[in-house]
Amino acid sequence: MTTEKHVLRILDEVLSLNGRSATFNRNTLLLGALPELDSMAVVSLLTALEEQLGIVVADDEIDGATFSSVGSLTDFVAAKLD
Repeated sequence: MTTEKHVLRILDEVLSLNGRSATFNRNTLLLGALPELDSMAVVSLLTALEEQLGIVVADDEIDGATFSSVGSLTDFVAAKLD
């Protein structure tokens, strides 16, 4: 499974999107465009990414740009996996 597919699966699961993430691509906007992605959901999403992908995210590594789109989030996760 690609990193993007992992990210989309976790997004779908954490945000209870009921499969909507299957229509998302790298350009799909997230933060500010997806009502389900509020500040509490960001925390839950980070926790799920850490637990399911075995990464560690420090507080100072993330900002709003990380969650701006599927592509930016995927790129961030991919960099953490390297």
